[in-house]
Amino acid sequence: MGTLYQGPPPLLQDLKVTKNDSTLIFSPKESDKKSMFLSNIDQVLNFEVQTLHFFTKNPNFPTKKVFEMIKNALEKILVPYYFLGGRIRVNNETGRIEIDCKNGGIGYVVASSEYKLDELGDLVYPNPSFEQLVTKKMDNNVDDHPLCIVQMTSFKCGGFAMGIQTNHAIFDGTSFKYFLQNLAALTWDKPLSVTPCNDREMLAARCPPRVTFPHPELLDLKIPIGQEGESEQNPNVFNNSSHDLDFKIFSLSANDINTLKERAKNENNNVKITGFNVISALVWRCKALSSVAADNDNEDDNNKASTMLFSVDIRSRLNPALPSSYTGNAVLTAYAMATRKELEESSLSGLVELVSDGAKRMTDEYARSAIDWGELYKGFPHGEFLITSWWRLGFNQVDFPWGRPKYSCPLVYHRKDIILLFPDIDESKGGVNVLVTLPHKEMAKFQALFHKFLHG
Repeated sequence: MGTLYQGPPPLLQDLKVTKNDSTLIFSPKESDKKSMFLSNIDQVLNFEVQTLHFFTKNPNFPTKKVFEMIKNALEKILVPYYFLGGRIRVNNETGRIEIDCKNGGIGYVVASSEYKLDELGDLVYPNPSFEQLVTKKMDNNVDDHPLCIVQMTSFKCGGFAMGIQTNHAIFDGTSFKYFLQNLAALTWDKPLSVTPCNDREMLAARCPPRVTFPHPELLDLKIPIGQEGESEQNPNVFNNSSHDLDFKIFSLSANDINTLKERAKNENNNVKITGFNVISALVWRCKALSSVAADNDNEDDNNKASTMLFSVDIRSRLNPALPSSYTGNAVLTAYAMATRKELEESSLSGLVELVSDGAKRMTDEYARSAIDWGELYKGFPHGEFLITSWWRLGFNQVDFPWGRPKYSCPLVYHRKDIILLFPDIDESKGGVNVLVTLPHKEMAKFQALFHKFLHG
């Protein structure tokens, strides 16, 4: 139960990647759209996200053929996803960012590594050298930065990696999954798997905006809208500092998760118990109490509120519901709050209930209130830490002609106030990896608490 990577497995420090070709891919059809409105949720997510998708060798699809198929599919996909070839711009009249839907192209890079895929080691463990598998900047004008850059890297064994960078203002996890499914469908020369819904006005603020709930999960930073991506260092949940931080992965098997669920169920059968809720409750308790330990167990700190943030997809929670194929960000930050003393003394089911209540809070009116809050105040999610899940997004389930990815994952950065859930290589086993980054003393305490509460 509850195994732990004590430290990183042997990792290659340099993948010896050579970029052989770099170009822009343009849509074969000019869009009649001049600009695309970005919702208040999109506005605060103006930063890049990178994902990696590893594929093993398929003798029927040599990498040269695969890369050409991907390139052709990317050109085709720019018709339904016309905005992807656009550029982020600030509208000087409104002060908001929007997408200039000109046909500016997306980046496409072909690269090669001197290693075999199996020489990369443990794909689950985030490897800093994986940065060589994505391209973050094209060799063009800095003011003409593509919203999407795809790098295809071949390995000596015939396997390859597809590294994709997109601006988070463009996709959330669900819409990016549908994008991948559509890309795969086009490589098969099939119709789109899902017709994208590109109407972001569906999440526009009400006029006039009505903030009908308190929003302790949001913090007004008084930043001009459209400039949030330049100020990621301000809110602590976006803290990128890796100074003196330990980095560990805590692995929970399906049996561990079921044991936690059964324990919570036995304590209170009326609470909504899910895998995410019990894992979040466990992680929240360990995170809050490890920071108390670092503060020498000061009584005032024990009585301070700890706020855990987590994402909730609002597509089905709105009235009327958003189409599941909505391409923008349809995720808002929910929260659970308790004192650190309560986190230590509460039952597991009590903490699960707080997490469940945080998700239940996200009704249509609450979501609309949060969106309207963003119309009046320009800020970010605010809490002790954010738990973000890539666990069940299903990127590994996308079927390409040469097969499904061996593994898909985000390119991970060490962030003290973000805890990440992501799947194992074999998702069918139902386990989850919990990636934690903390100062050394806090990590030691977190590790002890994790095992204590997991087996308790």
